[in-house]
Amino acid sequence: MRALRSLYLIAPVLVIACGKGSKSTPAAARPAPPAAPTTPAEYTVIIKSTWTKATHPFEYPSGAHFSGMIGASHNAKYSIFAVGRRPTPGLERLSEEGKHSPLDTEIRTAIDQGNALMLFESGGLKNWKDSMVATVRVDPAHPLVSVVNMVAPSPDWFTGASDVNLMENGAWVARRTLTLPAYDSGGDDGKTYNAPDRDTNPKKPTTRAATRHFVIKGRVKPVATVTFVRK
Repeated sequence: MRALRSLYLIAPVLVIACGKGSKSTPAAARPAPPAAPTTPAEYTVIIKSTWTKATHPFEYPSGAHFSGMIGASHNAKYSIFAVGRRPTPGLERLSEEGKHSPLDTEIRTAIDQGNALMLFESGGLKNWKDSMVATVRVDPAHPLVSVVNMVAPSPDWFTGASDVNLMENGAWVARRTLTLPAYDSGGDDGKTYNAPDRDTNPKKPTTRAATRHFVIKGRVKPVATVTFVRK
């Protein structure tokens, strides 16, 4: 019992001694996030077709054209489309008919909710020597841009870009160019350019178009480029 009492008396001393010898390691300093721009910026949006009979020979349609582009500047709470997500009514109609309504209404609703800043749009494109051009304004709270246009004729194919961030290292980028594949919105089951209307119910998630029209020898062939040029 005497030895056991001695152990109880010694144990706290050992704990205290260990406590004195330990040193806390200061947390690693975290780099401060880059400062964001304090003013809005305007960009020219330029869409140029790369979809030709030479680049996409399988069943290339007569009368090939793009519907007018429609897009928005926005924050991370809104986007016009996303791979793996079912199309909104607005995206479905845009991809099937080239119509900007009701997608324009969806964008205006996002503006009213504070998740989008500006809607922009243009007329269609038939002469591949030309480009579609529009202007978009971004600000620190809405630095992302999404834009779409129909690949026509087609059952529900479109091209575009989603969530393009024009802010980089705390500043607005001067210029950004992206190559654009074709997408299948998931609203129609047609598999050819001039397929009869075969409405999909329920709607399928949007995917990259994977038919022979846009994938050649295992490689995706883009149908357009989009360039953002700061004014």
